[in-house]
Amino acid sequence: MENITEEVLSVLSACPLFLGLKEEELSNLLIGSSARIRSFSQGELVAQAGDEVFFLHIMILGSVKGEMVDFAGKVIKIEDIVPPRPLAPAFLFGNQNRYPVNITASEEVKILSIPADAFLKIMQRSERVLRNFVNNVSSRGQFLSNKIKFLSFTTIKGKLAQYLLDLAGKTDTDRIIMPHSQSQLSELFGVARPSVGRAVSELNHDGIISTDGKQVILLDKASLSALLK
Repeated sequence: MENITEEVLSVLSACPLFLGLKEEELSNLLIGSSARIRSFSQGELVAQAGDEVFFLHIMILGSVKGEMVDFAGKVIKIEDIVPPRPLAPAFLFGNQNRYPVNITASEEVKILSIPADAFLKIMQRSERVLRNFVNNVSSRGQFLSNKIKFLSFTTIKGKLAQYLLDLAGKTDTDRIIMPHSQSQLSELFGVARPSVGRAVSELNHDGIISTDGKQVILLDKASLSALLK
């Protein structure tokens, strides 16, 4: 167990895979696991799509982004990943255990790496970690299913409508604060930034939404929902 400080253990204790464990329990589980801290610079490739997954990687510091590149070279941003989340845990085992996307450091990054075989032994020793892992993999499967559904919308308005309705559903309100800029949305949608701006303007003009900076008021949810069909 290399460079696993109390600060690192504090971050790990909040990781979805280790929820419910005390730092002392977590430390004991990591002993003999060959876990170590790896550092990456901004813009450095953490993992490339198609690479085999040999380690369970857990974010300790900084953020990374998962991106998919199609045959035309267009980059589609899948998500940002921050501490204390694991990277691609659903691909740690199985016949096709390869990274589905490129993972790139968005800033200075530190990641805890645990060999797959060592993590398997940790799950054998701790039923809580095993349950956490199963729950996490199931949740990721649901996320990816929703992501595929989202990307299947052919219009930018449809993508924007799904995005806004999802945000509203999480807060149970018609007044939301956009967590992403239009530039970031263009990456998420896989489209040019001006296209996102035009879609927002058209929804404003049609009286479906009202925007003021990052604040958005959903004036007509029924019309937003109709854009998903």
